[in-house]
Amino acid sequence: MKYIYLLVLLVFTFSCQNNEGNDTVKKPKPLMSIAEMHTATENVLSTYLKEVKDWNELQDIDSFFVKYRKITPNEALSNAIELKDLIKRLKDSVKPEKFKIPSLTARINILYNEALRLADLTRIGAIKAPEVNTQVDKTIAAFSSINTKINTILAKIRFENEINIDVTFIGLDTTKMDSFFNKPIKQIKKVNLLKSVKPKTSIIRKPEKIGIKKNRLFKGLEKNKQ
Repeated sequence: MKYIYLLVLLVFTFSCQNNEGNDTVKKPKPLMSIAEMHTATENVLSTYLKEVKDWNELQDIDSFFVKYRKITPNEALSNAIELKDLIKRLKDSVKPEKFKIPSLTARINILYNEALRLADLTRIGAIKAPEVNTQVDKTIAAFSSINTKINTILAKIRFENEINIDVTFIGLDTTKMDSFFNKPIKQIKKVNLLKSVKPKTSIIRKPEKIGIKKNRLFKGLEKNKQ
């Protein structure tokens, strides 16, 4: 009888463990805990990195966005406040002189607004995972827009610097140019370009004597006349 109780107890124990295992398999993982793969941010081109290496606020945000490459909605919300503060620092920072243009400032303001919206989602208790993932994508896109604009600005500056022509390279004497253009207009004498160009001397050829070869027939006629 003792062995029967032990057998029943073992069977009951195994059945309970199997039921717990089945419940664990069937229980779905919350969507807020599923990592989402997001598009990587556009970067400042490697040829221009030295132009932004001292802009620390921009570098901090760029490094922070690495963790948003693959992140769960819960993690995205838990980092949203810190991200918003970093972008606020960028917005209020002293920008390098070459980047003080309205179009770039407008893009930074857009990024800050998107970060505010992401931070506001932390206050919504019934927020859904797709809504969080969508706002993360918008924030990443706003930062990519800033880096793209920086690349455009630096490319334009480089192009303008490359098209500057060194007059000494093409053989112009700048001292003479300065002395010429500093004179009043009334003192500048008109230059007769026609005189500076010597006309080509025409070679007069003496007329050549054209010798007429007489035909043998004419020679015979002349003899007959004599």
